[in-house]
Amino acid sequence: MLHTVYLKCLRDQRRGLIGWSVGIGVLVLLECALWPSISGMSGMREFLENYPEPLRELFDLDEFGTGTGFLNAELFSMLLPILFLVFSIARGAKAIAGEEEQGTLEVLLVTRMTPVRLVLEQAAVLATGLLVLGSALFGAVVAFSALFGLDVAVGSALTGAAAMAFIGVEFGWLALAVGAATGRRVLAVGVTSVAAVGAYVLYVASKLVDAVRPWGPLSPFHQAIEGGPLGAGLPAAYGWLLLAGALALLVGLPIFDRRDIAGV
Repeated sequence: MLHTVYLKCLRDQRRGLIGWSVGIGVLVLLECALWPSISGMSGMREFLENYPEPLRELFDLDEFGTGTGFLNAELFSMLLPILFLVFSIARGAKAIAGEEEQGTLEVLLVTRMTPVRLVLEQAAVLATGLLVLGSALFGAVVAFSALFGLDVAVGSALTGAAAMAFIGVEFGWLALAVGAATGRRVLAVGVTSVAAVGAYVLYVASKLVDAVRPWGPLSPFHQAIEGGPLGAGLPAAYGWLLLAGALALLVGLPIFDRRDIAGV
């Protein structure tokens, strides 16, 4: 039953995953296609130097003249994290709470499938979906970087895609945990979205306000995109993203296991 639920969920989501993967690929294509025009602009360095130092640091604008720095500023600093968060939060909130609100959750729970195993299986489904999107992102960056001359190294593309997948896992698992604990999909989306916005505000504030700077490393966005993430290597901070998501599941699991399920 455990194996069947995992495969069934992935099969049900296959069209959505294909659509998201294609969308990410098209986005990377459009950005990479701009590079020949951007790299050939005269006076770009002087223009960027007029930006305030905190903004140059926030978007890594000092490296904007390289293909890696260009994609970091244009895609990996904000747009791609938002896309991966939208996907993961929506899927995580729907995995348990959505099924419960539709009255289909009890179909699984009247079998030998335990609530704990169901949550873990849905967490694996979400992680697999993010792995698919991360792989699509990696392939698109490698292919279109070579096509348009951005010269992004394969290792840099890999770590950048990993950062997007990992931050998606953290907040996706948080949404899954909140949904499982409360049985309310909208609440799970709301709580997790507020947490994501708060984390990003903390990250930005740590770049702009000296008093907040020491707290910046606590933000998942700092852990995921600081110094890149293209070209940043594989920092140990990525591990905190997975650990935080796992801790959220550990908190939500016993609550889901003990509470009354609607319709059961």
